[in-house]
Amino acid sequence: MLQLAWRNLSQSRTQFILGVGGVALALLLMLALDALMAGSEKDLVAYIEGVGADIFVSQEGVKNMHMASSAITYRDLALASHAEGVISASPVLYTTGVVKTNGASVLSYIIGYDPNEPLGGPQTVVAGTTNLQPGEAIIDEAVARSQDLSLGDEVEIMGQDFTIVGLTRGLTNIVNSISFIHLQDFQALRGGEAISYALLDVAPDANPAQVAAAINARNPDVLALPTTDFSREEKQIIRDMSVELLNIMNLSGFLIGLAVTALTLYTSTLRKRQEYGVLKAIGAKNRNLYTVVMAQAALSLALGFVAAIILVWLLGQLLPLAVPGMGLTLTQTGVTRVLISALIIGVIAALTPAWQLSRLDPAQVFRS
Repeated sequence: MLQLAWRNLSQSRTQFILGVGGVALALLLMLALDALMAGSEKDLVAYIEGVGADIFVSQEGVKNMHMASSAITYRDLALASHAEGVISASPVLYTTGVVKTNGASVLSYIIGYDPNEPLGGPQTVVAGTTNLQPGEAIIDEAVARSQDLSLGDEVEIMGQDFTIVGLTRGLTNIVNSISFIHLQDFQALRGGEAISYALLDVAPDANPAQVAAAINARNPDVLALPTTDFSREEKQIIRDMSVELLNIMNLSGFLIGLAVTALTLYTSTLRKRQEYGVLKAIGAKNRNLYTVVMAQAALSLALGFVAAIILVWLLGQLLPLAVPGMGLTLTQTGVTRVLISALIIGVIAALTPAWQLSRLDPAQVFRS
């Protein structure tokens, strides 16, 4: 029966391409929208999850970075650094600003860090150095590419000119980018001795949640959160700001994809009406008919699903080159949801015409 289903599916090259291609494009729509949402969330917390800190210490009540303002003192930093299990505590300053070039102003998170501290700056650069000196800056390569910038060029940050000495990768998202300047420059431009966050590295045998709880109990003026919790809070802020729009887009794409999948499988089955009529005429039982129809639908879904996964992967490689900050990330949850939904709708779409064909009088086939 499987062989017969494959012959029905591949008998005509045009029908094969239309059938499997239609399913693939429908699944591509569902997978791409889900991957876009997941990729956007991943890019938005790239600095938080990639900076290497185990714990973020902020002003009491501040649980994230996006659209937030935090100010703690060096005394708070010292208290946190003396907590049991803490290996190092690195200060960073943070604000939302713009990177001004000759052509445009690019919205950016501005991070001020001390290159002599173990944490705070970019973990890697694709060009240049992370060893910042006063008057120097590091920007993301996506910004450099879009604004035609290179090492040695100057940009304006917080009203002062900085020389680009390093380029990062993966720190541009759909909202903004992340740029780095020396902590001394940030302090001089903003004034005051306060810092925004303390980034803590804890011992391998220490539990970040327990260390954070100890810091909070010792100093009520700060909030210490393990990086996983801090990142989750950051993602939740983004979801709360755009949840309705994203849900509408995702649901619309999901329903359209399911409808196209159902229509493609439905018409693919009906297209073989005469062949199924001949099968009945030579004595095939209804269960054999259902088996062939379901096998054909399963083959279409399997081939279409593999093609859709490949296309999403290709889009994930090409899209950031065309649109900086737009990344696609396939998740197990998203892939599973699309696969299960497609299987359910595919079964219904294939069985509906199969039920009609099971009631077909074989004589009608020979008279037509």
